[in-house]
Amino acid sequence: MSGPDSTAAEQKSRSTAWQTALTTVQEVEPPFIPPGAHAMTVVIEYPPGDPGAPPHRHPGPAFGYVLEGEMLMELEGRPPRPIPAGEAFWEPGGDVIHYQDGNNRDDMPVRFVVTMLCEPGKPMLTLVDEAELAERAHLRVPRGS
Repeated sequence: MSGPDSTAAEQKSRSTAWQTALTTVQEVEPPFIPPGAHAMTVVIEYPPGDPGAPPHRHPGPAFGYVLEGEMLMELEGRPPRPIPAGEAFWEPGGDVIHYQDGNNRDDMPVRFVVTMLCEPGKPMLTLVDEAELAERAHLRVPRGS
């Protein structure tokens, strides 16, 4: 049914929840975005105590949010830090090594969502070999610092 009364009825029935539904959890300025980048959003789930992916890097920045549990995050040049459920994180990508993204808890799983800006034709994750880790050891923050 259309007419002047249907428009007024539609406007009355619309929710205003959208006006207060937004909560900013993170706002950052990434150092670069690869030319022609595309976005990829993934959900990562690790069982209790799992160390996560081996040291790696991403071709572009990555932005994430911990949904459940607690992740242990360690990026080159920064000390490891726990990120509990409900907190956001990001990494610059590029040449920076991502040492840890594992489950910081041994009593529950961790689940987090990550949106990565990927360079076309490159994998979203590249493992770092032992020789490069040794060569860049001076860039890793010692544990306990």
